[in-house]
Amino acid sequence: MRVLLKATLDTDRANEAIRGGKLPEVISRTLDHLKPEAAYFGPLGGRRTALLVFDMQDSSELPPTGEPFFTELGAEVEVSPIMNADDLRKGLSQLG
Repeated sequence: MRVLLKATLDTDRANEAIRGGKLPEVISRTLDHLKPEAAYFGPLGGRRTALLVFDMQDSSELPPTGEPFFTELGAEVEVSPIMNADDLRKGLSQLG
């Protein structure tokens, strides 16, 4: 299933990770693991935020997906199922 992960980083923890050179490592490792079809980074609501779109085969993948953001960056993490236009068309075609 295609999902959107939104990780809103804790400012103090992210500042420490930047100063210590750890932030690029965490992001790179996460991207290598998830192989997202899209990855965007920027300030949302005044905080550093990562938006990653990737395929999650099984809900058991959730812990290793979110933990680096929680434990290493003190992030708030949200994961939501999402659709692209083709998925939406397919779903809508199944409505009565």
